[in-house]
Amino acid sequence: MTAPGPAAPMVTGDGGGPAEADQLRRLAVATLDGNWEHDHTVPSRTLYPHQWSWDSAFIAIGLAHVRPDRAWQELRTLFAAQWADGRVPHIVFNPRLRVGAYFPGPQFWGSERADGAPAAATSGIVQPPVHALAAWLVHRRAPSTASRAALTELYPALVAQQSYLTERRDVARGGLACVVHPWESGLDNSPAWDEPMAAVPADAAVMRAYTRHDTAHADAAHRPTDLDYARYLAMVESYRRHDYRDDGLADRHPFLVECPLFNAARGAAEHALADIAGVIGADPVPHRDRARRITEALVDRLFDPVTGTFQPRDVRADRLVSARTALGLTPLILPDLPPRQVAAVVTEAGSARFGLARRMDRPLPSHDRTAGDFEPLRYWRGPSWMNLNWLLWRGLRTHGRPDLAAGLRRSMIGLVAGAGCHEYFHPDTGAGLGSAAFGWTAALLLDALASGDAGRGGAAEA
Repeated sequence: MTAPGPAAPMVTGDGGGPAEADQLRRLAVATLDGNWEHDHTVPSRTLYPHQWSWDSAFIAIGLAHVRPDRAWQELRTLFAAQWADGRVPHIVFNPRLRVGAYFPGPQFWGSERADGAPAAATSGIVQPPVHALAAWLVHRRAPSTASRAALTELYPALVAQQSYLTERRDVARGGLACVVHPWESGLDNSPAWDEPMAAVPADAAVMRAYTRHDTAHADAAHRPTDLDYARYLAMVESYRRHDYRDDGLADRHPFLVECPLFNAARGAAEHALADIAGVIGADPVPHRDRARRITEALVDRLFDPVTGTFQPRDVRADRLVSARTALGLTPLILPDLPPRQVAAVVTEAGSARFGLARRMDRPLPSHDRTAGDFEPLRYWRGPSWMNLNWLLWRGLRTHGRPDLAAGLRRSMIGLVAGAGCHEYFHPDTGAGLGSAAFGWTAALLLDALASGDAGRGGAAEA
């Protein structure tokens, strides 16, 4: 196994100078090269030694700047493990690794027992569908005959992914897809899930029968609790018991939530698929129609006019959750988000809860830093994450706020300049937390560095 990536460079700025920017690029490339595993990139060599779904999408966006062939290989490898129903599993397990290299591993998931599962061992759940957007951005970085062929090859699989979410996961029949597990949201232990998870029966004592892999590589005080994990396993077991089928979810599954980020990613994917369709000779109109309906459903079902932000909806309780997290900012990536909601999200992002500004004095947190349950060290309950920053940065550029986008870009680059390509960062000090050589941090840094003109207030590239 390759050793973890290099240490952080001795720099203190925001990547604005050519020498510093070049040093940061070298760090990012070395991190991605160190995490390359013959046909895909692992998020990290320690905590996450397999292939993760939305990690690979973000990683492909960065690889497009330096290793475009690997960017396409990253996506091809992931979609080679797509299920027959169209779902793209959140983990594709590397059979070369020893049993127990990660928990919960392939034996726990038992995907081979499910109809339509691929030959490769995978998990049975999904993650936010950011892959069509990634494919489009990889092509846009360097359009060529080869990239158009890659888009043509991936297009049916990307459409099938969207069809699965639309047809199998719209439990409430309101136009939005449900996540059946917090892991599907990507923000595993966000305070956004506390209310719906409280209804999942579990006992932390069950974890005595298992060995957690994550706490062997990271401080337990920074990770989800044993009670969280007991509930995670209970939700997997509920889904696995029915061979990961989605029929009847409303009658039997304990966790059903409509997530703003997950559905904003669905909408952004349809916009990307419309662009892809225009390049490969397919019809873009159905994609634009579906994108419009997703945006309308997001506004109708998840926008809270009282708080002025988007909130997840607990489908079982039929109510919006009360936690105000960075999930509520992510619909800004939708180019057709109405002006009222754009203004509200920008206001929320600039509030004391998140601190977005032209010149940011602290990183953007993943949770409301004024809340009583804000935890600056614990995973998704406060720390700053590069992918959430990137999504908001992209949304700000899309909606004509290059001034705020520039402030966020400087903050993103400054995090890595000060601490290296860490998995996540302290939301007050910027100290690196989690894995020290994390794939999507390196990849999205490359994208931010390559967009310097737009980041400094030039023309935004939607």
